[in-house]
Amino acid sequence: MDIKQIQELIKFVSRSGVNEVAIEQQDFKITIKTNQTPATTVVTMAPPVPATVQAAIPAAPAAEVKPVAAVDDTSKYITIKSPMIGTFYRSAGPDKASFVNVGDEVSTGKVICIIEAMKLFNEIESEVSGKIVKVLVDNASPVEYDQPLFLVEPI
Repeated sequence: MDIKQIQELIKFVSRSGVNEVAIEQQDFKITIKTNQTPATTVVTMAPPVPATVQAAIPAAPAAEVKPVAAVDDTSKYITIKSPMIGTFYRSAGPDKASFVNVGDEVSTGKVICIIEAMKLFNEIESEVSGKIVKVLVDNASPVEYDQPLFLVEPI
């Protein structure tokens, strides 16, 4: 890629409204970033590899692909996910019993855990009816939005 092509590419990127473009070829790499400021261009060129060295490098053998047996078939279960970021609690307090345990049956609307976010304790209710098969998060652990919390076998 010559300097004229790079300049045309910069103009195209600035007109298109794209924030970043990266192009990488065998011995050439260019990244163009824009963000309400003039375009920044980073050009890196790898040193050319002589043909004699390329011929001396053996080709990598094809990797064998082995099928992996599934440990657990969770496709038949429904996953209850965290509706927010916070700290996951299985009970209302350290001396209280857990809302649900493995093997318990839950119905829609039953409180299954608490997630503390910004000093607010939010009761999380089940959106499905079924039997709790697995608790996926440890008590008092941080959770992310949409992180799986429970596996439920529907009834």
